[in-house]
Amino acid sequence: MASNNIDLFINPTAGRGRAGKRLSRICELAESNGLIFSVHASSAVGDLESQVQRFVLAGGHRLIVAGGDGSIHEAVNGIMAAGGDASLGIIPTGTGNDFAKAAKITLDWQQATLDLARRIKARETWRRVDVGVMNERFFANGAGVGFDARVTKLARAYRAPIGDVVYLLAILRGMIEGIATPEFHIDADGEERHGPVTLANIASGPWVGGMFHIAPDARNNDGHFDLIIVDPVSRLRILRLLPKLMKGQHIDEPEITHRSVQRVRIHAAKPVPSHLDGEVQAPQQDFDIRVLPNALTIL
Repeated sequence: MASNNIDLFINPTAGRGRAGKRLSRICELAESNGLIFSVHASSAVGDLESQVQRFVLAGGHRLIVAGGDGSIHEAVNGIMAAGGDASLGIIPTGTGNDFAKAAKITLDWQQATLDLARRIKARETWRRVDVGVMNERFFANGAGVGFDARVTKLARAYRAPIGDVVYLLAILRGMIEGIATPEFHIDADGEERHGPVTLANIASGPWVGGMFHIAPDARNNDGHFDLIIVDPVSRLRILRLLPKLMKGQHIDEPEITHRSVQRVRIHAAKPVPSHLDGEVQAPQQDFDIRVLPNALTIL
C-alpha cells in the first residue's frame, strides 16, 4: 500500500445523510493535501463493521471512518475482533459525535480532514484510548443500562434533521410513557448494591446524546470508567435535573451515585434495554462490563 493511500470507511446515512453529502469534499480536501482515499461505503447496519474486520485481518494497519458514534462503534468492533492491530482516524459527520469530543477531535469535519492529512503525512498519531467490553461486545464511548437505553431507542425513531435536540425529545417522550425502575444488583469493583434503579451509565467519555454532559470527569485514556447510577426519580425531578445534566452539574445530586471503576457487573430482575455507543442492544438481564486500557490508537 502506498504511503499516501489510506482506506476510508463511510456510512453515507450518518448524521441523517450528511456524511454521504460531504464525501466528495472530504476526498477533495485529502487529495489537495497529498492523500488518496480508497472509499468503502456501508450499505446496512453491521456492514461497516464487517468490512473493517476483513480489512484488518487482511493486513490493513490504518483506516479512517467518516461518520458518527454508530460508525465508530462498528469500526472499533471490527478492529478489536480482528485483534486490535490497526489505527483509526476519525472525521466526525454524525449527530452527537460524542466520541470525537471525548478524543479532543475538532467537530469541524473539514478541519478534521486536514488535521488527519497532516498527521498521516508526518507519521504521527493523536492518542491512545481505552476500549470497553460489555458481554464481549466492544464500545468506544460508553454503555447504558435502563432508561437512557430506552431514550436512545426512542431517539432513533425521529428522522427529522433536528440534531442533538432529538435526544431531548426522546427523554420527554420516555417520561410520558413511564419511567421503569427495575431491581438491579450491581457489583462495581467489588462494591455491591441492590435495589431499584432508573439507569446505570458506564462512561469512558464525558458526553452522551451530543448535549448531555453525563460524566464530566471521565477521560477515555485513564484506564477507568465513570459509573453513574440514578435512583428512582419522578417526572418532575427529571425535568429539574435535565439542565444540570446538560451542564455536567448533576453529580452531587442526592439521587446520583458516581464513582471510578474498572469492572461492573449488573444483574437485572428482568430483561432490560441497554446501549453501547448509542447502539441499542437486545434486552438482557446480565451485563459484564470491563475496560481495556489504551487498547486503541487514534490517528
